[in-house]
Amino acid sequence: MLQNNPELKSQIDQLWNKFWAGGISNPIDAIGQITYLLFMKRLDKLDLEQQSSAEFTGNRYTSKFEGVWVPPEHRDKPESDQKPFEVDKTTLRWSSFAHMAPAEALLTHVQTKVFPWLKDMNGAESGFTHHMKNAVFIIPKPSLLVEAVKTIDEIFIIMEKDSSEKGQAFQDIQGDVYEYLLSEIASAGKNGQFRTPGTSSN
Repeated sequence: MLQNNPELKSQIDQLWNKFWAGGISNPIDAIGQITYLLFMKRLDKLDLEQQSSAEFTGNRYTSKFEGVWVPPEHRDKPESDQKPFEVDKTTLRWSSFAHMAPAEALLTHVQTKVFPWLKDMNGAESGFTHHMKNAVFIIPKPSLLVEAVKTIDEIFIIMEKDSSEKGQAFQDIQGDVYEYLLSEIASAGKNGQFRTPGTSSN
């Protein structure tokens, strides 16, 4: 569990505090937004790993970020009328948008392209799409998204280091992160409120 990794625990606490200070004070809303961002980062990481592995073994791999994406609301238009709404899927990668500037452009890109694509990623009939149907992206400030992206990058660096040095599977460490986030919600629920920045959650 994360008690054995103070560095990782500290980064997650910082992320919670940034969300609280940025106006997302409901812990359930905060964990939702953090989860979506972690998923975006992990999706890119796994896709790049699978691509690299396929190149190494000479197998064909179709990246999730290959080609273009047309938002569902424009798909019933003639093909020529869909063109202005096409999104190059490579721009939807975490590694492609994470350092986008200015911050306002980053927020708009994630709100209007990355998140809608994520919800639609596996097609209208998939369980994932059904699960994500009512998901909303509610990070309100460009500065909060920039800080959250930076912190999640740092969290992944720590998780990868732990995975290679301690031999713990990356997904197990990620599971610990989610478990810790859920324990924060339980703790906030017991207190009847979201903890204020800087206070301990123990």
